[in-house]
Amino acid sequence: MDGLNLPFIWAGLLAVAVFMYLILDGFDLGLGILFPFAPTDLDRDVMMNSVAPVWDGNETWLVLGGGGLFAAFPKAYAALMPAVYMPIGFMLTALIFRGVAFEFRFKASPYGRKIWDQAFHWGSVIATFSQGLVLGAIVQGITLEDGRFAGGMFDWLTPFSFVVGCSLVWGYVLLGSTWLVIKSEGDLLAWSRRVGVMAAGVVLLMMAIVSFWVPALDAAAADQWGLRYPEVDWSKLLPLTPIPVLVGISFVQIVRGLRGGATYSPHIWAMVLFLLGFIGLLVGIYPYLVPYDLTFTQAAAAPNSQGLLLVGALVMLPIILAYTGYVYWVFRGKVAADAGYHH
Repeated sequence: MDGLNLPFIWAGLLAVAVFMYLILDGFDLGLGILFPFAPTDLDRDVMMNSVAPVWDGNETWLVLGGGGLFAAFPKAYAALMPAVYMPIGFMLTALIFRGVAFEFRFKASPYGRKIWDQAFHWGSVIATFSQGLVLGAIVQGITLEDGRFAGGMFDWLTPFSFVVGCSLVWGYVLLGSTWLVIKSEGDLLAWSRRVGVMAAGVVLLMMAIVSFWVPALDAAAADQWGLRYPEVDWSKLLPLTPIPVLVGISFVQIVRGLRGGATYSPHIWAMVLFLLGFIGLLVGIYPYLVPYDLTFTQAAAAPNSQGLLLVGALVMLPIILAYTGYVYWVFRGKVAADAGYHH
């Protein structure tokens, strides 16, 4: 492992794990958010059946991201977690309700089914919004003293983190609706296309708001973008201009695909849109793992620890990716209302 920049490699692996979680669990959380608005109860069966084989596997990436942060960057974990304990507690509680709803909904009485429908919906909404609060709290910066959290209990709740939470809800709605375009037929398909176009417009607006807000949060973030107000460092800003251009192209492709009858391209372009937004946020906080006090090199575990962990990660990651790909391949194609947990 000599000669390898282990902290950089592990920071990259964590970024990959977080992004994989966002796009994979994002669409099934998006379905939960859309759940009560579906045209009919039969459509809700289709929505749940479309993610029943994959939803629990999608959450593997959340475990990988959290576990990787704890093992490879213990100082960052110790500094970050006290700052966001509350929204993470909300998220985990909501995910429990949502997971239980998967198992119980198909077996419940008509009245019980309504309760589990609500558990699935609100579990998805609260989990998504909580993730946005955590992301917003991290990007806006964590108050540290001697490497330890020194802020208040509600530092995570700010206008910026609230907007990021709303942005993520709409982002997941976009992923969920484009996923439904792949998996559904008839009236539900037409409804999904309409929802997708609306969600894409809102996501574009939210991305613009967050993009202008991030450089205003902290001098370090502004410096990364080359936007030390009122001066502009074009040497830093110009290399980043492809990001908003590609965001615009992605938006056009999503809308064109949804309106033009495409099946797969809207979802693919929605994931590209997420990738571009994720890259934009990473640019704003690089090289900090705990913005804007602790870099990933300062937060890293001992090199022998990171090296040993990397061996395990290099064994497990291909297995997780292969399993994920296999499941999606086996359960490809359109989904019927009568194909699910209860059969």
